[in-house]
Parts: sequence; C-alpha cells; structure tokens
Amino acid sequence: MSGRDKKMAWGSRIGVILAVAGSAVGLGNYLRFPGLAVEHGGGAFMIPYIAALLLLTLPIGWAEWAMARHGGEKGLHSGPFIMGLIGRGRPARYLGVLSVMIPLVVYMYYLYVESWCLRYAWDYLAGNIDLGATIAEQKKSSVDLFGAVTGVTGDGTAFGSGNSLVFFAVAAALNILLVHRGLSGGIEKFCSWALPVMAILSVVVLIRVLTLGTPDPAHPDQSVENGLGFMWNPDFSKLAHADTWMAAAGQVFFSLSVGFGMILNYASYLTKKDDIALSGLTASATNELFEVGFGGLITVTAAFVFLGASGATGGAFSVGFNSLPVVFEQMGAMGRFIGFAWFFLLFLAAVTSSISMLQPAKAFFEESLGVSPARAITLVSGLGLAGSLWVIYYSEGLVALDTMDFWIGTFAIFVVATVQIICFGWVWGTARGAAELDQGALIKIPRVFFFLMRYVAPLYLLTIFGLFAWQKLPEYLRALGEKPVAVATMVFLGALLALLLFMIYLGEKRLRANGIDLDDAHPEQEPGP
Repeated sequence: MSGRDKKMAWGSRIGVILAVAGSAVGLGNYLRFPGLAVEHGGGAFMIPYIAALLLLTLPIGWAEWAMARHGGEKGLHSGPFIMGLIGRGRPARYLGVLSVMIPLVVYMYYLYVESWCLRYAWDYLAGNIDLGATIAEQKKSSVDLFGAVTGVTGDGTAFGSGNSLVFFAVAAALNILLVHRGLSGGIEKFCSWALPVMAILSVVVLIRVLTLGTPDPAHPDQSVENGLGFMWNPDFSKLAHADTWMAAAGQVFFSLSVGFGMILNYASYLTKKDDIALSGLTASATNELFEVGFGGLITVTAAFVFLGASGATGGAFSVGFNSLPVVFEQMGAMGRFIGFAWFFLLFLAAVTSSISMLQPAKAFFEESLGVSPARAITLVSGLGLAGSLWVIYYSEGLVALDTMDFWIGTFAIFVVATVQIICFGWVWGTARGAAELDQGALIKIPRVFFFLMRYVAPLYLLTIFGLFAWQKLPEYLRALGEKPVAVATMVFLGALLALLLFMIYLGEKRLRANGIDLDDAHPEQEPGP
C-alpha cells in the first residue's frame, strides 16, 4: 500500500486549509452554536467555550494533525489504524472505531438537514414561499412548512412528500460525486470556491440584520441592540451545571471537527515538508470567524427583532427554520433574496462539512477491505443511505435524529478526543509529537501547549465527563428508555458498530500481511509496499 496515492493528495497548502476549515464550517456555526449559547447562559457560555477552545480544541487539534501525518508516512489514512499506531496496540485501534462511526453517523442525519436547506433555498429563489399577511398567519404557515418538509409531524410522512425526497437525492448525489472525485479534484476544489461565497453571503445577511433597527414601533424593546443583548447577556448561574461545560466543549469539538476523524484522514496525505502547525491554527481561526462572527450575530438577533424572545428560543431548528422565514417575510421584497441567501449559505456550509464526513469512512473501507476507491465510496454511500432513510422515516419529533446527534455527535466525540489526547501525551509522547509538528512548520507552537496536551486536556475532559455522568447521565438514560424509536435507533447504531469492529479485525490481518507497522514498533520504518 502506498501512502502517497496521487489522486488522494492535496493540490496546495491553502487547499488543505480550506478543506479542513470547510469540514468545520457548517450548520453548527449558524444554528447549533447560537441555540446553545442562548440555552446555556448567553455571554456566560463563552467562558466554557473559550476555555474549551484554548485548553482542549487547539491542543487536541494540533495533536490530530501530528498523529495523522505520522500515520500517513506509515501508509495509514484512517482513524482506527492511525490511533492504533499512536496508541501502539489494539485497545486504541478498536476504540478508534468511533473516529469512523462518528462522521458516518453524523452524515446520516446531517445530509437530511442539508436537503432541507436546499429545498428552502430553491423555494425562496423560485418565489414559492408565501406565509400570509399577518405575523400570526406567518408563524403558523412557517411551522406547517417545516413539518411538510421534514416530516416532523409523524413517522413516515416525509416519504409522502415527493419534493423532500427529490432534494435529498440531489444533495446525496452531490456529496457522492465530490468525494468520488478525490481530495484535490473534488473536496479541495469545491471548498476553494464555496468558503469565499459563504463569507460573502454571510456578510450580506449580517449587514441586513444589523441595520434592522427597531422595525416595529409598537414593540420598541424588539431592537437590534436588545437582540444582541438577548444573545450575549450573561447568566452566570448556568456555569454551575456540568452539561453547560460539556455542551461548550462538545460544540467546539463538533464545530472544529476535532475528535471527528476528519483531520486524522485529511492530514495523513501531507508530507514532512508540509506545514501542519500554522495550517491547523488557520483552519481553526477561519471557523471561529464564521461561528462567533457570523452565526453568533445573525440567527438569534434577527429572530428577536421581529418575534421577540419567543421567536429567538426553542432550539436550533426552531429558530433557523420556523422563526427566520417569518423574519424574511417581514423584510418585504428584499426578504425573498435574503431568504435565498440564508438558506443557500446553510446548504453550502452543510456540503463542505458532509463531504468531509464521507471521506474518513471511504478511506477506512479502502484500508480495511483493500477495495478500490470507487467500490469504497459505493459501500459507504450505501451505509449512509440506510442510516438517512432511518432518520427520514422515523421523523416524528426528530427523535431518531436527536438520538444520533447526542450519543454520537456529542457523547462519542468526547470519548474519541479523550482517547486521542491520552495516546498522544502518554503513549506516543509529547516529545515525538512536538518534533512532528515542528517538521515543515511555518510557526513554532508555544511549548505550553504540549503541557496542556499531556496534563491539562486529559484532566479537563475526564473531569467534565465525570461530572456529566454524575449530574445528567441517569436523566439522559431514562429519557432514552421512554422512547421506543430512540431505543431502536441505538440498536441500529450498535449493529453498525459491530460491523465496523469486524472490519478493523479484517483490516489488521490484511495490513500486517502487506508489511504495515500497525503498532509503531519500528518508528523509522518507511511505508510498506
């Protein structure tokens, strides 16, 4: 196996930065982050958020870049085998299965949400959305539209909406095509134009939101200034709850794709002469611009100005898909264009993330089964489609989606990040990690970050995880047991986990037969044939 497949290589340094930033910039920036901030203390939420960014995400992100490039030099490009290499053995390799399962499962429901964005963007562009004359009518029509598009009102109802399935098929086909075209020809090229377009659209929407003033004289309290205050005024009492700290860390991990498995794959195609220190920092900074700079100012502020506190709360989907269409309706003729810009922006953001979710699983299938890239993307797409159809069918109350999002999109990411940083700091060693990051580096990472990697990050993660297990885990488990669809979804996820573990077993045998050093027994060994 060659560690340097020409098709699976980056065309430029800026290309890999934009691809990693693209994987990070997604729906979480514009919908998930504002919703979590409002729920967990507004401005106070930024305390655990910034703490997680500096103490966890940046150090663990840099660790992932280093581990990935080292794995690539050994001829390995998928999360489980790279984690087994760094952890020097089977325990890390089998725990590393989550680095494939996380992006694959998140893709299953993320793709469905992506198709909602595409449908809304098309309907605004075509002038198909008319919510009525009064705000009361518009609120009801917006909720009804969301129910028709998503099937949230009943299991199986989404299958009765032909338009929903058409837009889902278009979104799925686009993802498969881009991943099939490879890193430079598909993912890098798409992200290279999509991110600038997203930035322009974000600025357009943000300017319109910040210039709304106080549009309704009958409600002088519903102004841009108060909308920003509603989003950012701190409620420090929330800091006493472990779930606030876990939500903040989970959001930063989710948003920056740390603990997700994407960086482990993407950076494995870089060489020793390629910079990974500045690239990792630049990708993180780009994501923060979109998340805090755009997402943190647009969504909740716009909803508050026209609908007050009731329209600016209720969860990411409620604000993004129920409240904002009413807001666009209140903007008059310009609302149609702003509505299109908003949902097309969300669609582009979703695609740059979802294509990065398919790629780690594709590389894992190639590595474990020895199949061609075309065969691998076919198998991965089949699994992804099965999971998406599960989410689409069990759409009532979005129970299946929410179950996957919490247990895989938050809980499992915590597990992967913890295993990674322990392996990096205590098994592979921060000295080797620092040497790897310094190779080809355009900046020198401050040495304090290696102290954070070895001591602070593991302790921080284990403490938050322990407090969450004590304060909230029983409650989550009880809620899980009360919903048959949630239990069935966990059984589905268990079956998928068993399949992926079996594939690691097959991959171990195949890769060892090809002379690959799976346990880093020979640190200087070149990639196998």
